[in-house]
Parts: sequence; structure tokens; C-alpha cells
Amino acid sequence: MNLQEAADRADTILDQTFAAIKPPVQWTHRYFMPGGCYVDRDRSVMTIISAERRGSFLGVVERHWKSKGYKLVATSQNGLAANFVTQDGFQLEVLVGPNGQAHLSVTTPCVEESEVGPPTSKPNGPDYSKQELPAPNVKSTFWSSDEPLPS
Repeated sequence: MNLQEAADRADTILDQTFAAIKPPVQWTHRYFMPGGCYVDRDRSVMTIISAERRGSFLGVVERHWKSKGYKLVATSQNGLAANFVTQDGFQLEVLVGPNGQAHLSVTTPCVEESEVGPPTSKPNGPDYSKQELPAPNVKSTFWSSDEPLPS
């Protein structure tokens, strides 16, 4: 596998993850950096994830990754971050920040060096990849709600 093939696989992992989030959230690319023999792909959620829904958001992502056979390797003490690894060595992270902005990233294993292009997936909102990322600014009747989830 070369860097471009690994980057494409990382993009597919992220595409599938965002497709599993219901109701959908708006996201943007953040960075897509090759670094020696690996590539990082990072996306930020522009939908505001309320404090009441952050655990649910992480749960959706974690259940999807577990359904793909990815292994949970670490969680944060506050429960707002989780790290997974795929069978072929891709490292996945989901993190929800204190302002309700979620970030998902994939780092590829070390592979054969090659040229790497930018992601081909289009953000489902403004593309902030070439500018400073604002605070999350998209309201969702579900994800931004401060109402507790029904039991």
C-alpha cells in the first residue's frame, strides 16, 4: 500500500463513519497531512453537539467502529474521547471539545511513500480546510438540543 492508497482508505473510514451518524451532522475537512510514511486525515463537526448529547454522539461513533471490527484502545477519563485501531493498523480518534465541537481523525500505518492528493469527499457545508476553524455554528434540533434523551 502506498500513501495515496492509505489516504483513500482513511477517507473511506471517515466517509462511512459520517454516514452512520443519524441525524447527519455538518462537517468540514481540517487537515490532510502526509508525514514521512503516514498520512493524517482530520474532519471537524460544525454542528453544535450539546452537553446533553455528547455521550450519544460518541456512542454512535463507537458502535459504528466496533461494528466494523475496530478495537477500542483508549478512552479519556472524562469520556469525551476514544481511540480505536483497525485490523490493518489505522488509528482512529473521536474527540468532543468543551464547546461541543467534535473532531474525527484517522492516521494511517507506515506505508510506501508516494504523492498524496487532498481528500475527494466534499464537506456537507462550508469548507474550512484552508482557513481558521470557527466554533461550531450549525444548530440541529437533535444534536444541539439541551433536552435530556428519553430513557
